[in-house]
Amino acid sequence: MKFVFFHLMPYPYLPDDFDEKYPSPSLTFPNKHFDREAGHRLYHRYLDELEYAERLGFDGIAVNEHHQSAYGLMPSPNIMAAALARRTQQARIMVLGNAIGIRGNPLRVAEEIAMLDHLTDGRVVSGFVRGIGWEYFAHSVNPTRSRDRFTEAHDLIIKAWTSDEMFQWISPNYEYRYVNVWPRPLQHPHPPIYIPGAGSTETMRFVAERRYTYMSVYAPTRVVRRWFDGYRQAAGELGYVPDPEKIALSIPIYVADSDDEAHREARKHLMWLFHKGLKQGFELVYPPGYMTPSSLRGLLMAGMKPFAELSYEELLAEGYAVVGSPETVTARLRELHDELGFGQLIGLFALGGMTHEQTVHGMELFSAEVMPAVRPLGVVDPTSTPV
Repeated sequence: MKFVFFHLMPYPYLPDDFDEKYPSPSLTFPNKHFDREAGHRLYHRYLDELEYAERLGFDGIAVNEHHQSAYGLMPSPNIMAAALARRTQQARIMVLGNAIGIRGNPLRVAEEIAMLDHLTDGRVVSGFVRGIGWEYFAHSVNPTRSRDRFTEAHDLIIKAWTSDEMFQWISPNYEYRYVNVWPRPLQHPHPPIYIPGAGSTETMRFVAERRYTYMSVYAPTRVVRRWFDGYRQAAGELGYVPDPEKIALSIPIYVADSDDEAHREARKHLMWLFHKGLKQGFELVYPPGYMTPSSLRGLLMAGMKPFAELSYEELLAEGYAVVGSPETVTARLRELHDELGFGQLIGLFALGGMTHEQTVHGMELFSAEVMPAVRPLGVVDPTSTPV
């Protein structure tokens, strides 16, 4: 099992009247509510936490991209990755990922990731995401073009990384007369690629065809199981079984010294994440045309409640999050592994308005007591006899 410390870099200081006055912390939430000094402190605190995760033995430290939102303060995850590049030595630096579907110039992503690959001595992981509905509105990009733009941007970036000669790229969404990216990535043929999926069959096939890593997003365990099984089925139809490490579970985790302490502390922070940070109208996340009719039908048939309607008890019972003492978290992660078969755990350990001290303490408990117990999961004993 591989472990990743994933940071959203939230801005938790929302106004007292947020619930009554604002439909979402994204797109139209006024930036007058961003306190410059508080934000300045948060950025440095969050980078400290990411760097500390490497010292605790996490295999990867991950950042991502969001725009015009208090949910996450990283409109440019590559800048955060660059800040981490020279201050870490071992952990994979994982950009999960660049929202290439909304980029007007995806070649900048190819160039920046290639630079990061050299700055990190070949430790960078490149995630590609389509971007959320509100981010298409924020960038004045028609969301009905989302998948086509994403696919073309992906193909252009891969060709730019792997071609030995200058080439021309003319497509419905992008036009370049000269593509000749300098530098080339350090890793050959390019850095590992991760793709988050939220139930789209097109994404499952896309990832399986290219043998990338498929990563889940917030969902109940029963739904994540369908996603992972769909990816495995797509791979099977192509004639291979994906390595468990190519299947990554992303999930919020809160660890404290005891179950009582963990639940007492975690409740308000999980409620911030799901009731405030993820307080998005359906049309902001999945605007018309963003998903194909078949994928949208599958999403609706999953019967998932809106995040803002989920109780704390439902979040835990349905597998949206894991909370407890090291013993309880270990047991729960074993259950999830048995059901889902993932080989990477991408944990969100800094939730809502958690203090730095709470975050660090949870990281330390997880590193010292949970990691050693969970890391052997999925390892096959070479001396055992197959059944």
